[in-house]
Amino acid sequence: MKVVKLPIEDVEVVSTLFGIYDENIETISKELQVNINAIGSEITLSGDEENVDIAAKTIMSACSLINRGERLKPYHFRMLLDLEQEGAPITENEIVDAIAVTALGKPIKCRTVGQRKYVNAIDKNALCFCVGPAGTGKTYLAVAKAVVAYKNKEVDKIILTRPAVEAGERLGFLPGDLQQKVDPYLRPLYDALHEMLGYENYGKMVERGIIEVAPLAYMRGRTLSNAFIILDEAQNTTKEQMKMFLTRMGEGSKMVVTGDATQIDLPSGVHSGLLNAIDILNNVEGIAICRLGSKDVVRHDLVQKIVNAYENYNKKH
Repeated sequence: MKVVKLPIEDVEVVSTLFGIYDENIETISKELQVNINAIGSEITLSGDEENVDIAAKTIMSACSLINRGERLKPYHFRMLLDLEQEGAPITENEIVDAIAVTALGKPIKCRTVGQRKYVNAIDKNALCFCVGPAGTGKTYLAVAKAVVAYKNKEVDKIILTRPAVEAGERLGFLPGDLQQKVDPYLRPLYDALHEMLGYENYGKMVERGIIEVAPLAYMRGRTLSNAFIILDEAQNTTKEQMKMFLTRMGEGSKMVVTGDATQIDLPSGVHSGLLNAIDILNNVEGIAICRLGSKDVVRHDLVQKIVNAYENYNKKH
């Protein structure tokens, strides 16, 4: 067993470090099985040598951010811990920096290292695939980056699309014309845009043709230039649909393709265009492939447990 004592200059920093009911420090303590205690401005760590060293580095990184005035939450400590364990190619600044701001002025920040890698991949590549379970922020973060790109005049328009594939239901039972029938499938995209832009601005941008939200079938035969294009629920595309979509990219455009390989609603025997495209394009320069997991789930804690339970079940069967 190794014991390390960390002298912290400011008692207030120690208080902020531990958080309400010690929730911040417990993130580190439970993960690494390290005992962490504070007496005054001195923090004592004890446990396995390697884990104590990781915990000490994580705590010192957190103190550095706190001294800069950052208000840290448990997920920040989770990210800092992952940073020390993985040696991920992101910086401490990227852990706390906002990637966008909502219409109400709320900063949008990545809440896991995987999310930050995903956002960085969008910035650095013309085409980015992101595969992960529900609740990992695949669509939400892509929409946030699309809005930022438009506001920064990097693109002229935002195009969001999904395949209109039923999840055990039938389009025919929904009332209205084709657009009204597919609207429920596009609802997550509408919700994200409303939060980023506000209802009024969103409506004006749709009227001016700056924002287009449409089913995937509407993309056929077009060339999409100077646009930020998001294909959501891409696991429900066929191989032919995926090829059609990817070849729509024109000059000055950026594409993000998101999907969940565990929620494929295609008919039996039909292969997912998303999985096929990832296999084919895995080593193509300018294309990034990001994989998010259960640890990147940022919805209710139960969602992460549900995803883990399903993953374990699938491995056994």
